Parts: sequence; C-alpha cells; structure tokens
Amino acid sequence: MDATDLLPLLEQLDDNIDDLEEALKPILDGSVIETSKKLPVLDKAKFHVLVTYALESLLFSYLRLHGVNAREHPVFRELTRVKQYFAKITALETEPEKRTLTLDKQAAGRFIKHGLAGNEKIDLARKELEAKERARAQLKASLLAKKAEATSEKSSKNPESNSDSDDEEDAKPAPVAKPSDKGTSDDKKKKKRKDKKNKKNLNPEERQEVKKERRKKKGEMRKTKNLK
Repeated sequence: MDATDLLPLLEQLDDNIDDLEEALKPILDGSVIETSKKLPVLDKAKFHVLVTYALESLLFSYLRLHGVNAREHPVFRELTRVKQYFAKITALETEPEKRTLTLDKQAAGRFIKHGLAGNEKIDLARKELEAKERARAQLKASLLAKKAEATSEKSSKNPESNSDSDDEEDAKPAPVAKPSDKGTSDDKKKKKRKDKKNKKNLNPEERQEVKKERRKKKGEMRKTKNLK
C-alpha cells in the first residue's frame, strides 16, 4: 500500500482514539470500584463485563498487530468466557417464558395401570373396586327410575281424587243453623226483671210468705240431694 492510502486511515484511527478517550474519561479519572458502587446490581455486572471485554479486545488487537496468532493465545479463551457472561446478562434481562406444560391425568393413569400390571393382588383389588363402582351406579339408576315412576303415578291419581272430593263436598247437605243460646239467656234475664218488679210491688206480709216458700223449696232440694 502507498503512503497516500494510509493517511486517511490513520486520521480515522486518530479520531476514533479521541472519541474513545472522551468516553473512557469518567472511568479513567476514578477507580472502577468507586464508579460501580453507585450502580445497581445488574448495571454493575454489565459495567465489569464491558471493562474486561474492552481490555481483552485491546490485548487481542495488540497481538494481531505484532504478528502473533491471537487465536492460540489465552486471551482468546478469556474473550469467549466474557462473551458467555454477556449471554447470561441478556437472559436475566429477558422475561421468563410462561410454562405451557399441563399434566395429562388420563395418560398418567394409563402409565400407572401398566406399571402395576402383573401383580395379582393389585389386579384383584382393582377389579373389585371397579365392580363395586358399577354396582353402586346401577343401584342409583334403579332408585332414580323408581322415584320417577312413583311421582308419575301420584300425579296421575291426584286429579281423580280431587274430582271425587269436589263431588263429595257438593253432595254434603248444607249445615243447619242451630238455635243460639242468646235467646234463652235473654228470656231468663227478662223473667228475673219481672220477678224483681213484682217483689217491689208486694206488701211486707206477702214478701214474708214468698221468703217462706223459698226456704221450703231450698229445704226440699237439700233433702233430695242428701237422699241421692
């Protein structure tokens, strides 16, 4: 290559170095530990990985410039190791995928049955359980059928019984009105009032005679009670 062709490349390199110095100035002015203290955990990991990658890449380019096969040098292995850390950080930054796996109960049951097959005791117990479950299901079905038949029969009989009861009620005679006791009580009260009025109109001699008659009646009533 001619010197004229190298000049623009050197100028570009000089500009890139100036840009790099400006970018690395805050890091170069202080220590790496002090600058990383202010950062959160994930950013701190990124910072350390980037610094090591920059140093290792500078060494790699330095070896290449001096004609050394850098791929066989330990620096190349360090670069690959740092790249693995980059992959780990990106995996942490990305959200974990939701699990779509679900348990197939039927398939699990089939596997368990096949695994337990061959044992006579287990096979007999399983058959007994299946037979019991079938018998229970048949009993439930028969009971439900009987209940349905009974309800249908009752519903068919109910309209006839209702019609018979209506006919019987129509055939019954109307209740006869009983004489009320109020009339008799009123008559008794009227008689007592008349007797009181008559007593007031009687003379004293007549009153004494009435009293004597009452006493006689009471005495006779007592005698009859004693005889009984």
